[in-house]
Amino acid sequence: MQLFFSKIKSNKISFTLEENKHLTKVLRKKINDHISIIDGNGFLYTGKIINLNKNLSEVEIINKEKKDKSHNYYLHIAISPTKNASRFEWFLEKATEIGIDEITPIICHRSERQKINKDRSERILISSIKQSLKFHLPKLNDPISYNDFIKQRINGDKFIAHCLETKKEKLSNSINKICTILIGPEGDFTEEEINLAKDHDYKPLSFGSSRLRTETAGIVATHSVNLYF
Repeated sequence: MQLFFSKIKSNKISFTLEENKHLTKVLRKKINDHISIIDGNGFLYTGKIINLNKNLSEVEIINKEKKDKSHNYYLHIAISPTKNASRFEWFLEKATEIGIDEITPIICHRSERQKINKDRSERILISSIKQSLKFHLPKLNDPISYNDFIKQRINGDKFIAHCLETKKEKLSNSINKICTILIGPEGDFTEEEINLAKDHDYKPLSFGSSRLRTETAGIVATHSVNLYF
C-alpha cells in the first residue's frame, strides 16, 4: 500500500509540493486513479484524483475508515537533543517505525543542543508513518527545560535511564501500558537531575551493562516496550 499524507478538512484536498511530485513524477498517477491517504489521526481515506499536474493536484475523498493504533500502549519518551542533529532525527524515524506516541525534547544541564528544527522533524515523522504503514502520527512537543518537564503531572509509570551505579529496575519487571521514559544527553544526567527525578517518582531504569548513545538508548527503550507488549 502506498500512503499519502494530508490534513483533511473537506471532501476535496490538494497536496503539498512534495506529495504532488511523488504522485505525478514517481508513481505517474492518472485522472480517476484511486489513492490511499492518512491524516495522522487514525483515519485511512480513499481518494479519487480529479485534477493532475506538476504544480497542483486535487483529490476527492470518496471513503473514510477508522483504523486502530498499531500498538496497545502509550509510550512517551523525553529525550535530550543530540549535538549531531542527524542522530536525533534518526531516533525520530526509527522510534516512529517501531511504535511511539509522544516525544518531548528536554534541555538538560549537559545538553549540547538547545533547539530542534521542528518543521523538519515533523516531516520525518510523517515520512516514517507512511513508510511503516501506520495511521497515527506521534505527537512532537516543543523543547522544554528538564526542570520544567519533571514538574509536570505525568500519568502512568515514569522512568529515568542514567549511567550512575545505583540500584535500577529492568523495564520488563514493572512496566505499565502508559509510561514515560527520560533519556539524557551525551554526558548523561547530572546527579542533581537524577535526584530531582526520583523526588518526582521517576524510577531508575537499566538497559543492560553497555553504555549507550542517547539516540541508541531511545531506540532500545522504544523497542523494549514494543517487544514487551
